[in-house]
Amino acid sequence: MEGALFGAAALRMLGHAPLLLDLEAVRDDDHVLAIFRLRGHWGAVAKSNYTGLRYREPVYRTLRELAMSYFEDYFNLKKEKTLRRYSRPVNLRRFDAIEWMTAEEDVWTIPEYLCGIAHRPLLAPRLAARLGRVDDRLWAAGLVGLVR
Repeated sequence: MEGALFGAAALRMLGHAPLLLDLEAVRDDDHVLAIFRLRGHWGAVAKSNYTGLRYREPVYRTLRELAMSYFEDYFNLKKEKTLRRYSRPVNLRRFDAIEWMTAEEDVWTIPEYLCGIAHRPLLAPRLAARLGRVDDRLWAAGLVGLVR
């Protein structure tokens, strides 16, 4: 969450809207992205201990495409692929009254809001039930640099 807020603040300073997108998982933590649009295509700034859950170039035509780009690399420590849903973009201007960019106090209002909004499914339930486990090479690559 902290990385996404920092990314959104940086993007705002560069002239983009401060947008967040929440990726929701099963049996795993959510992941929050700072997203931006450039020449009609979506990209993302993200921080993660998992190698594949970081930055995305602005080449995705839709938010669903962007969210799906995280699918293979989004797994838990049981080697399960866990990404299931994504939110609509949330413009952090709605939180300017709490001075989210410079507040010294925690801004729990933002992650609470993200948890409470509707999320769209990425997979039909029948597809999710048939997912394979993460293979050993993807597992090893995804954990490069993981802080334990």
